[in-house]
Amino acid sequence: QVQLVESGGGLVQPGGSLRLSCAVSGSALSYYVMGWYRQAPGKQRELVADISSGGSTNYADSVKGRFTISRDNANNTVYLQMNSLRPEDTAVYFCNARIVHVMRYNYWGQGTQVTVSS
Repeated sequence: QVQLVESGGGLVQPGGSLRLSCAVSGSALSYYVMGWYRQAPGKQRELVADISSGGSTNYADSVKGRFTISRDNANNTVYLQMNSLRPEDTAVYFCNARIVHVMRYNYWGQGTQVTVSS
């Protein structure tokens, strides 16, 4: 019933920007900690950024200063603004929604491909 749908991925040159969107349906966005994860070929899925219901943010060291996570509770949408993109940012990016300490409430989108290449 709770569904997350990512969009906004694509091919971009190094140094370029993309904005990913995650549309949530079936529940109010405000209930959840929202996160963006990514998985590159041959690597484990890793946390990129997350944002709490209170607005606190957390970023992986590799993206600090370049990426910004934000949420629009009124429109049930989470964003990831990605600037100064590098080839090593190439991955499938996944949206995640969870309730802290309640493991049953943990949802994932299907992912969107981001490719950074000349």
